[in-house]
Parts: sequence; structure tokens; C-alpha cells
Amino acid sequence: MGAQQHWRKAKQAAAALPPLPPLLQYLRLRAGPQRLGIPIEVVRELLEYQPLTTLPNMPPPLCGMLNLRGSAVPVVDLAQCLGLPAAVPQRRSCIIILHLADCLPSPEIGILVDEVYAVLELARSEIEAPPQLGGLLPEHCIAGLLREPQGFTVLLDARRLLSPDELARLALPPAAPVQAALLLQEDGHD
Repeated sequence: MGAQQHWRKAKQAAAALPPLPPLLQYLRLRAGPQRLGIPIEVVRELLEYQPLTTLPNMPPPLCGMLNLRGSAVPVVDLAQCLGLPAAVPQRRSCIIILHLADCLPSPEIGILVDEVYAVLELARSEIEAPPQLGGLLPEHCIAGLLREPQGFTVLLDARRLLSPDELARLALPPAAPVQAALLLQEDGHD
């Protein structure tokens, strides 16, 4: 009977412990000089860089279309989405196909990156909140920061970064948002 009581106490003690926090997985990559992470749950596949089909009057972040098993998949330059100079494809460049069914008219989009490293497994406690710099950074696109000895890895919120609204905003010429705001004020639409 003593063994059963000991077993029950051990079982009750184990039940009283809080569950371990689930690990979050991010694909670590590089775009320009930036170390970044994309949630692994949106990554469908990794492809070696291949020439893309360009379209007339393509807006800046869009670098072309990829024929993926008979489907046309738009590919955006992640560096340009982050306000960095356009990527120049090199030997380690690749295209990451993301599945963002709830964000885009087309459920898949490709992102051109300079290099892919590995999958990170992180506890929620390891992720720091993004800095609040009042509009100097696209804070809504940053899920968090991972502090490392060599600096930070920026963890991106791919659904927000590649949403149709955000991509449309990135495609506008630099003066267009200011001009649009001025036109709205002139029309009395504050």
C-alpha cells in the first residue's frame, strides 16, 4: 500500500507542475546584412535561386514570377520589403516559398533571401519584444528579437510583412504616401 501512495503523490506532484512552454521554430536566414527569422509554420519549401520572369511595370519589392510545378508564384525581395538595398542573387541565394492562405489572394508567395542557415527552436521566454520607436520601424512586422552574442536576430511576422496592404504600401513611390495624405486633407477627409 505504501508503494501505491508514493505513486499517487508523484502523479499529483507531476500534475501540479505547469506544462513546459512549447518551443517556437524559426527558419534563420539572411537578407542583406540582417539576420532574420521566419516562423517555420509558414515555410512550405526552400528552392535554389533560379531566374524569374519579370512583368512590365513591376513594383519594387516584387522581383518576378516563378513557375512552381505549373503555378505562377510571385517572388518578393525580402531585403526591399525591409527597406534595404535590393538583393543581388549569388551562389547561396535562395527562394523560400511561404504558404500564407489567410493573407493573400494567392496562397503562396516566394521571398528571395541571401542565405538560409538553420531552424531555431526557441522558448517564448527567449524572445524579446520589439523596440517601440514610434514609426521609425515597421513594428507591426516584427514578432520579436533574439539576443545573441553577435547582436540580434529579428524575428519577422511573415503574415503582416507580406500582407496585401503592406506590399501595396511598399510598392508606392516614396512621395506617394505624403501626396495621398495631402489629397485626403484637401478633400476634407481627415
